Amino acid sequence: MNISIIGTGRWGSFIAWYIKRIGHNITICGEENAPDFIELRDTRSNSVVSFPEDVEITSNLERALKSEIIIISVPSQALRSLMSRIKEASPRDKTFVLCMKGIEISTGKRLSEICEEFLNESCKVAVWIGPGHPQEFVKGVPNCMVIDSRDQKTKEMLVDEFSSDLIRFYYGCDLIGNEIGAAAKNVIGIAAGMLDGLGISSLKGALMSRATREVARLIAALGGQENSAYGLCHLGDYEATVFSRFSHNRMFGEMYVKGEKYDKLAEGYYTAAAIENLCKKYKVEMPICHEIYSVLYENKSVKEAIDALFSRKIKSEF
Repeated sequence: MNISIIGTGRWGSFIAWYIKRIGHNITICGEENAPDFIELRDTRSNSVVSFPEDVEITSNLERALKSEIIIISVPSQALRSLMSRIKEASPRDKTFVLCMKGIEISTGKRLSEICEEFLNESCKVAVWIGPGHPQEFVKGVPNCMVIDSRDQKTKEMLVDEFSSDLIRFYYGCDLIGNEIGAAAKNVIGIAAGMLDGLGISSLKGALMSRATREVARLIAALGGQENSAYGLCHLGDYEATVFSRFSHNRMFGEMYVKGEKYDKLAEGYYTAAAIENLCKKYKVEMPICHEIYSVLYENKSVKEAIDALFSRKIKSEF
């Protein structure tokens, strides 16, 4: 099967490596002037993977859209712009798979909703989410992930095509919950990094427990299933996000409280703003996410944020 990956960052290049590993023909497409694309085009490798000569590396979007399956791995806030370009090519009978996690700040829309805005009914949309880091996968460390879609046949086809000894896939059964849970865990990753930076990492257990409860409330308010927050999209992804040295969001949070600059993409920064908007719209109480938003966007000190959480009214755990 011919499969294209749009996005030449850490995750996109790994996905291309993985899909090639399990026997498919691969085209990987990036922005012509982007540093990560230039490195991949000129050296056929980056800090994570190396590609054989039969992997096509291109900046021609129309060429990439000729494949049967198009996997997208770009920053979440850039998806709308990309989809407007994709629409110009009028793709038909394609399957689009989103391998990023986020919520559009300006609209509060999930990424699959944005994608569907620009595609006709002959195209199907799915999401690929769950724990794991490229640096570990390429060393042969296995993990479990989820594929979800509003279309059952698409979901089954993708799980069948993509499953291997390296990644065990599960069928998702709640597209809303899986997308929201996956996006929200990046905000919690930033919170965890802040705790690390302050030297109070022992609070991570409470962070994970209480954060999962509030994310479950948001999922339910949006029409999803609360239990999704306890699955691979959110709680199941905490080790990779809350503890791992490879987590961009955790590292961003740690360096933030230390007053150091972090120059890699931390999706949780943008998701914090999107979740704050959704909480106001749907009247959902998410104290942890709210305090992270206040720190990042309103210049509240991390100490003040922690004090605010600890001074909340005493209540039953469940």
